[in-house]
Amino acid sequence: MLKFLLAFIFLIPLCFVSLGWWLVHSLIFVISFFYFFTFPYFMGWGNLSYVFGCDCISYGLILLSFWICVLMITASESIFRSSYYSGLFLFFVVLLIIMLFCTFGSVGLFSFYLFFESSLIPTVFIILGWGYQPERLQAGIYLLFYTLLASLPMLVGIFYVYGVMYSTSFFLLWGNKFLNGFFYFCMIFAFLVSMPMFLVHLWLPSAHVEAPVSGSMILAGVLLKLGGYGLLRIYPLLFNFFSFGFIWISISLVGGFLVSLICMRQTDLSSLIAYSSVAHMGIVIGGIMTMNYWGFCGSYTLMIAHGLCSSGLFCLANISYERLGSRSLLISRGMLSLMPSMSFWWFMLSACNMSAPPSLNLLGEISLLNSLVSWSWISMLLLVFLSFFSAAYTLYLFSYSQHGMFYSGVYSCSLGYSREFLLLFLHWFPLNFFIVSGDFVMLWL
Repeated sequence: MLKFLLAFIFLIPLCFVSLGWWLVHSLIFVISFFYFFTFPYFMGWGNLSYVFGCDCISYGLILLSFWICVLMITASESIFRSSYYSGLFLFFVVLLIIMLFCTFGSVGLFSFYLFFESSLIPTVFIILGWGYQPERLQAGIYLLFYTLLASLPMLVGIFYVYGVMYSTSFFLLWGNKFLNGFFYFCMIFAFLVSMPMFLVHLWLPSAHVEAPVSGSMILAGVLLKLGGYGLLRIYPLLFNFFSFGFIWISISLVGGFLVSLICMRQTDLSSLIAYSSVAHMGIVIGGIMTMNYWGFCGSYTLMIAHGLCSSGLFCLANISYERLGSRSLLISRGMLSLMPSMSFWWFMLSACNMSAPPSLNLLGEISLLNSLVSWSWISMLLLVFLSFFSAAYTLYLFSYSQHGMFYSGVYSCSLGYSREFLLLFLHWFPLNFFIVSGDFVMLWL
């Protein structure tokens, strides 16, 4: 683990040299391939040290972080072309990779909490420095305060765990029945806010609307997964409070249904994709709170699939925005006439968002349906509506943006660069290829 951490630390000085953009981009790509071949083939922890370690859960999410960060730099070429503090932007991306690597590689609750909160700092700077509207300051404060205020009770919970066990190691959480109801809520609330769960999701649409494409990609691709990862790590503590699960499952499923209806009324591309993330994460929370094998594996699968899919959709929204200067569906319509090749990628990623085969989303959602229906037959009613409206708002997104008469204010439009097509392919390919190796995401417990 340390060799990868040192490799990223030594990338920091390269951010500010003349060819730093392509050099750092290429090196992160190479490091992510090296990491790909360190897969832990046994069901347990490997590469262990006193602070860091890696098992199947953290391996997949670290790999996802590396991949999304490579694609972030590819998508943000406009920052490099305009020379708008491109060195500083690269510095924040590398800092974010280091923080995420340390978060997913931590083997203790306190170090996990420390890096979990630290990963917000580069993200907020990316939103504030390279966002689009003046309201980005408000969005950054929303993001910071929602997550910080929710995670302070978790810090108290970690100190309580340490006071009882004299350790915060993940390995020692099994079989301990010392946690009471108050500390149960303290421990999980921070994760529910960062996923985010319905009712505490208001920071997400504002952050996505104000963030640059790179900020949206890392937010949707990785930072929403920190909450799910945290819940999967502390689930030995949650088993004693299995009876509380119905609260979170009810809020998540009803909230997912209501958010799907909100998606049907959106006219802003980024806002629609952001709200769809809330609906998907609602099913993930429901799956984890059922506390069964299908739920854990399905939620992990859907987290990785959603990370790639929503990141790709934000890239597509940005490609339209760069040409039309607006993310409104009233203006960016009829794109099939202007950019026919790009419409193919709109369709492919929209199909993945609808959980069409052979995407990983399908595998994750089937597992979560099994999990939630086995938990309670009543949940089937809400899941029917969720599945239907998930397809409905994705079709609404695709048909309104691609079909119809294009906006009369558009006189000329680039068909798309090879960089953009490569970027979208690199989102789509792992999303559909890993279904062949389903054991990678389904056999880690």
